[in-house]
Amino acid sequence: MPFVVHGLPVSQGIAIGRAHLVSHALLEVDHLLIAPRHVDAEVIRLEDAAAKVRFELRALRETSASAQSEVSAFVDLHTMLLGDPMLVETACKLIRERRCNAEWALVQQMEAIVDVFDNIDDPYLRERKADVVQVVERVLKALLGHPGHVTSKRGKDDGLDTIVVAHDLSPADTIHFKDSQVSGFVTDVGGATSHTAIVARSLGIPAVVGLRHIRHIARDDDIIIIDGARGVAIIDPDERVLEEYRLRRSAIELERTKLKRLKANRAATLDGLEISLQANIELPRDVPGVKDVYADGIGLFRTEFLFMNRDTLPNEEEQFEAYKTVAKAMGGKPVTIRTLDIGADKNLSSGGPRPETNPALGLRAIRYCLAEPQMFLTQLRALLRASLHGKIKILIPMLAHAHEIDASLIAIEQAKAQLRAEKIKFDEAIPVGGMIEIPAAALALGIFVRRLDFLSIGTNDLIQYTLAIDRTDEAVAHLYDPLHPAILRLIAQTIQVGSKAGVPVSVCGEMAGDKTFTRLLLGMGLQQFSMHPTQILEVKQEILRSDSTDLAIKVGKLLRLDEPDKIREAVEKL
Repeated sequence: MPFVVHGLPVSQGIAIGRAHLVSHALLEVDHLLIAPRHVDAEVIRLEDAAAKVRFELRALRETSASAQSEVSAFVDLHTMLLGDPMLVETACKLIRERRCNAEWALVQQMEAIVDVFDNIDDPYLRERKADVVQVVERVLKALLGHPGHVTSKRGKDDGLDTIVVAHDLSPADTIHFKDSQVSGFVTDVGGATSHTAIVARSLGIPAVVGLRHIRHIARDDDIIIIDGARGVAIIDPDERVLEEYRLRRSAIELERTKLKRLKANRAATLDGLEISLQANIELPRDVPGVKDVYADGIGLFRTEFLFMNRDTLPNEEEQFEAYKTVAKAMGGKPVTIRTLDIGADKNLSSGGPRPETNPALGLRAIRYCLAEPQMFLTQLRALLRASLHGKIKILIPMLAHAHEIDASLIAIEQAKAQLRAEKIKFDEAIPVGGMIEIPAAALALGIFVRRLDFLSIGTNDLIQYTLAIDRTDEAVAHLYDPLHPAILRLIAQTIQVGSKAGVPVSVCGEMAGDKTFTRLLLGMGLQQFSMHPTQILEVKQEILRSDSTDLAIKVGKLLRLDEPDKIREAVEKL
């Protein structure tokens, strides 16, 4: 009998295939007593397995041709965790002390670390806990002789691809799906903002997570349909349902083909309003993807990825070369570069903010940069020098107070003065903007528009801070709501105040790249969106179908609503 299981939609699309159940290595670990003469060999076995995983991660980063920014983010984190003495080194000590097998020692140490994380109410540590489990799972696979990544299964010769069914999957597993016959995946656990979900979206692999017990419900070779838009998995569908979803899948594929024809089209509404569609990047190597979709520029260059997973901070010359490379590659199009946004879920191997009870509310982003003036000055000098090679704009993150803006501007002037004294040229009129991602900033915009040249709304943090929701925590993730009336009013108010003051406003959070919200943001008056390059064409299509004048009237009425159901109904009708 066919039945439907509901979960969290994390990557849109339709996938149809036969189930391939992936074993959960953590469940295969036995406790064995090792003879004294074999203890050293057992330690070496664990060290070799860890070394193998490090090699696999490094190779993955070097050979992946797509989703590079997503790959670098999780590879850096997993490599850092693998090198943490608390994991492998401590497990080796357990082997020697208790004469136990490597698998059991590693799991014992993982559980000890997880227990510590479970007792700390901190979003960064909870996210890191999930990554620790994924790293351990990968080392266990190496110890048990399992493949380093999930592969498709050759089942019945009926032309159907593979649907991977697992308790959980690592981003590394997901990366390999694109080059195999795996057309989608479903998992028991996971969230929309996990590394695995982000990689799936960037590769266009349909996926549904958080299905709870799907790994135990499904059987090998069951036919499964994944509806990545609705967040459902249909197990053992009848022929009528199969045909319906085959037609839906064909329609989606046809639509994607049509979208490619929009690359060179200018993004303008039906009533002639020009909209700027820009891209978010992490590293210079992301630029080809930006140019491939004819983006109008780079709306967010996250510089922290130049600083992470290394023993020393990048010097001025290294940073200058990275910023210059991007500026020159964009050929005169704007490149907005955000200064170091470290802390919370992003930490440095070489120093960084001190351990804190709640890093998301601690010494992060501009607070950390102002506390480390020499490091900040080095980055500002590199940015200013690179401004001679393109249209660079400087973006300051996590501003909340007037004195933070003033201190940042003073630091920029200091960097300018040094370069003038050294007779090094730069753009004297380089624009300086601020992120609006803290509710206090959105409610006190006067101090921003009087001091800054432009504003950029970071919707991810703005929603999280406004609603006091850690969106990586499955227990409260359902409360993370971009359509909460308070969120909509903060965003609309920021756009309107910026417009009246003649200060350009962009949105660079996930809302900008979600076509569900495109008409809503247009109706608020937004004229600059910044998103992952793979999302630009879908958003452009929505813009081409929209009338901004008509939307402004409808959204004006929508913003007066405060009942969630009525707001969602109004958004659907836009």
